[in-house]
Amino acid sequence: MHIQFSQSRPQDARLVAQVTDKGKVPAGLEKPLVEGMEAARFKGAAGQVFEGFAERDGQVLRLAVAGLGDKNDEARLANCEKAGAALAAKYQASGETDLVLDLSAGGLSAEGAAYVLLGLRLRNWRYDRYRTKMKDEQKVTLATITVLGAPDGAEAAWADTAHVATGVEFTRELVTEPANILYPESFVARCQERFAGTGAELIVLDEARMEKLGMGSLLGVGLGSDRESRILAIRWDGGTPGEAPTALVGKGVTFDTGGISIKPGPGMEDMKWDMGGAGAVAGSMLTLASRKAKVNVVGVVGLVENMPDGKAQRPGDVVTSMSGQTIEVLNTDAEGRLVLADALHWTQVEFKPARIVDFATLTGAMIVALGNEYAGVFSNDDQLSKDLHEAGEATGDRNWRMPIGPAYDKLIDSPIADMKNIGGKGAGSITAAQFLQRFIVDGTPWAHVDIAGTVWADKPGRTWGKGATGYGVRLVDRFVRDTLEK
Repeated sequence: MHIQFSQSRPQDARLVAQVTDKGKVPAGLEKPLVEGMEAARFKGAAGQVFEGFAERDGQVLRLAVAGLGDKNDEARLANCEKAGAALAAKYQASGETDLVLDLSAGGLSAEGAAYVLLGLRLRNWRYDRYRTKMKDEQKVTLATITVLGAPDGAEAAWADTAHVATGVEFTRELVTEPANILYPESFVARCQERFAGTGAELIVLDEARMEKLGMGSLLGVGLGSDRESRILAIRWDGGTPGEAPTALVGKGVTFDTGGISIKPGPGMEDMKWDMGGAGAVAGSMLTLASRKAKVNVVGVVGLVENMPDGKAQRPGDVVTSMSGQTIEVLNTDAEGRLVLADALHWTQVEFKPARIVDFATLTGAMIVALGNEYAGVFSNDDQLSKDLHEAGEATGDRNWRMPIGPAYDKLIDSPIADMKNIGGKGAGSITAAQFLQRFIVDGTPWAHVDIAGTVWADKPGRTWGKGATGYGVRLVDRFVRDTLEK
């Protein structure tokens, strides 16, 4: 979607939209429209949309008004976003290619205007690359937004916010791609293409290098696949030279059959998005590098495909991680933690980060606990957990802290190795986090974000259609802005 600012309405644009606070009617509307709004019970609630038609200067215009909700609502920016998203949802496939957003009535701050545009752009995103038989009325037509009467500073505010949208869209793209298109090597290639010219440094480890480093935990997961595993690091040094970076680490299982512990057939196609953590890290790094964030950050993703064949690891196998710790693999479908174990250790050895946040679609138990509304956060650091929670509340990438502790840690002790990769029947998400904590060195501040329930949506949401949500990018960007770029 192309967004531009102008002083006048393009003559061929017939769709004009305004936004209004709850209980108010935009100035200058024709009497039939005002009466129509009243008849339609349009109150200006956040995300509510009214449509009508009027003739102006000899041209019939399609006019829309979207509600911003109560002007004094604490969720003002979120409501601005809802207004923009509602307009996109209504007109995405309407046949209209251009939408004029008229903000001349006033009442919006520069930031509020940027959030309306963010909602428009994110909700309009759809990935139709492989759909060749759509009818015209199904195709996305809305392509250009022209902003009129923007408040002072709105264009600059949008220029900054647009980088966030770019990162979210990249994450959605990666998560949406099928596994025959996106696998470890092609994930790396796509990132190399997208990060060209950003100033970020990309480092790639192939299987030979990982084997030399002793990454038996990660490599064991990919043994049954014809696709070679990879580690990709994306480094952005925009902060103080020499200052320890913040590390983002992502689980990138590009397809997860479960391995020898194979999953049931129904729903297995969803496991193309088991690389959602890696997608979140890649999108976050694209946002930070694109907007030239004044911070040192490194994003590391472990990329594997978990398949069953004669070479695949078996339940009961013991693998040795890069850290030297041994793992009894009781369930090959608990593979994400095996990937993260080596990715986390290598990240600490290679980059010596000040703090670590990892993202992973790690456990179905997380969905049982929190549904699809919140990601679960497990952390050894109260301040880091608090900062992530506040960033989530501000952006809509909500998360909720869950417990970890020695009592749960005992559940993954193994009689023949240092640990096993699953606990008992209960506390599945917690024991997975306890497993990861064993690979955090010297008490480095760390948070594990289990995004199993938030990376994909079965129905349209606040700023997304059915499918990939782009969860994590806005969370990271807000966390960086509020805590690291002060």
